[in-house]
Amino acid sequence: MPLYPNRYWWVPLLCVLSMLFGCTTSQNPLPSIESIQRVPLQSIEVDGDRILYVETGNGPPLILIHGFGGSIWNWEHQQSILSSHYRVITLDLLGSGRSDKPHITYTPARIVTFLLHFLDALEIEEATLVGNSMGAGLAMATALTAPHRTKALVLISGFPQTLQGSIQSPLYTQFLSHRPPLWLAKLGNRLSGRGTTRQVLEEIIYDHNLVTPMVVERSFQNRTHQNILPPLYSLLEHMEEWDEQYGTRIHDIHQPILLLWGAEDRVFSPTIGKDLHKILPQARWHLIPKSGHFLQWESPEQVNSLILDFLANLRL
Repeated sequence: MPLYPNRYWWVPLLCVLSMLFGCTTSQNPLPSIESIQRVPLQSIEVDGDRILYVETGNGPPLILIHGFGGSIWNWEHQQSILSSHYRVITLDLLGSGRSDKPHITYTPARIVTFLLHFLDALEIEEATLVGNSMGAGLAMATALTAPHRTKALVLISGFPQTLQGSIQSPLYTQFLSHRPPLWLAKLGNRLSGRGTTRQVLEEIIYDHNLVTPMVVERSFQNRTHQNILPPLYSLLEHMEEWDEQYGTRIHDIHQPILLLWGAEDRVFSPTIGKDLHKILPQARWHLIPKSGHFLQWESPEQVNSLILDFLANLRL
């Protein structure tokens, strides 16, 4: 018997689209997210839209960029460690998390422009970009668009040169091929429960012991917050533009790169990471054992140590 009845196969993916990732090991669920590790959320206006972010530490700037449908909380285990040496800025991208979600077309080029304008708003001329999954793709696209603004790249679990055929997760691939209309997705997002949320989390996190009731609850609350599906649907509709505008040019990236991958990644297999390393021979490649797609959250000690070592060798 299949895990999900055929007519409802798309329901679990609504969780992926709207809650990735919102995990925490906190013992007390927050009714509203006002801080991360006691660091208050800040906001800044970028092209007329309100963008939420957290900032800690002093030194060369590091910009932590979440993936598709993610949020600031994807990086909760990086804040205190990295900020001991660097100015760490973690944001909810335009259309994601608790940042504004304007009714625009969300193309890769539009999000690159947004990120550059975000740096302008914070008066940052050059930064190291640290991205997970789609955030890694955004980091690479920004490096190709404005190489003078990009000091170095840390790419975690992404991004493939060609998206078509690269996604390994059966849930993702089926949804991308046969996703329901937006109105039905909105309805399903409200009706699907915590059990579905847990099932999706266990698909993308290798160590299921980390999927605690508090993790499930926060993820469930995140995916029912505000009208977050339209921007995600718009991104999906323009995915092929990554391949056309950036994927074929990855070999033109010349900045220093740290490339990290989970050995148990079910979204982008380690083979994709190895192929990416061949295209980017200057990258330092590390395969992290017993880790899935969100290895900076699942294996933070290893990831943080590798990032700090990489940046220290660059004398950042």
